[in-house]
Amino acid sequence: MPANKCSNPGCEFFNRPLPNNMDCCPGCGRPLGNVIASTPPITNPSPTNSNFVSHRQVQPPQPPQPPQPPFQQQVPSEYTDYQPGSRYIEPIQGQPPRPVLPVMRLIHTTTGREFRFSAEEGYIGRRSQIHGTIPEIDLVGIPHESVVSRSHARIFWDWNQNTYMILDTSRNGSYLNGNQLSQGVNYRLNNGDSLQLGQDGLVQLKIVVS
Repeated sequence: MPANKCSNPGCEFFNRPLPNNMDCCPGCGRPLGNVIASTPPITNPSPTNSNFVSHRQVQPPQPPQPPQPPFQQQVPSEYTDYQPGSRYIEPIQGQPPRPVLPVMRLIHTTTGREFRFSAEEGYIGRRSQIHGTIPEIDLVGIPHESVVSRSHARIFWDWNQNTYMILDTSRNGSYLNGNQLSQGVNYRLNNGDSLQLGQDGLVQLKIVVS
């Protein structure tokens, strides 16, 4: 059986093998199909006579630009502990500050990698080099990461229920303790819960709240 591949040339998963049971590309969302033949490169014909006139526009000279500081690339660490979504709330004078949120650890059952989260809200997914986005819980590097959407699920702290909640926003589905989550419904995350991202149990995470 031919492997599923993305047919979008602008997608980072273009012509890359994906699981056969996936309906949509996790990168761009385009429906998956069979292998797409690569488009041959288009070459410009060479001029055949001396009367050839180039239509390339000549750019006017630009004024010199001031020197820019050298770019420093940030290399992500092996273990994800990136929390850009966490916000510090200044206490109002005369009112007690809010209690510190507990730390939630998502442990990948296959590799044992831990992903920590202690913000009020954020996303679990994979970073996008095309859009330059990094989720609060970045699962890049784990086996079968392609079944995880860029913004697979939203995780947030519910002050009324005093617990972490999850909202599925993926294309390939999420499962809590073996039960598929419905889109648009918030679910409570308890200590010891099992969270599955995508189908066939390829990505399993254990929830530990402390």
